[in-house]
Amino acid sequence: MANSLRGEVVKLYKNLLYLGRDYPKGADYFRSRLKAAFLKHKDEKDPEKIKQLIARGEFVIKELEALYFLRKYRAMKRRYYDEDNQ
Repeated sequence: MANSLRGEVVKLYKNLLYLGRDYPKGADYFRSRLKAAFLKHKDEKDPEKIKQLIARGEFVIKELEALYFLRKYRAMKRRYYDEDNQ
């Protein structure tokens, strides 16, 4: 059963690695933290626990996307609106 979740875990890792390129503290910082987080649970065999960890990883993806969208929004707002008029 845990072997069938392997593809999901690899996909999650790749997605997080891709999103980490734009992390505010740098890609190297994000990559090292990501690797440590995945290595911490590398020996997990329980399929339910693995599903919980995958769900947590998907939550992190959503949080990162929200962080990036907020950063882009603030940059666009600074670019187009004069703060002196507000």
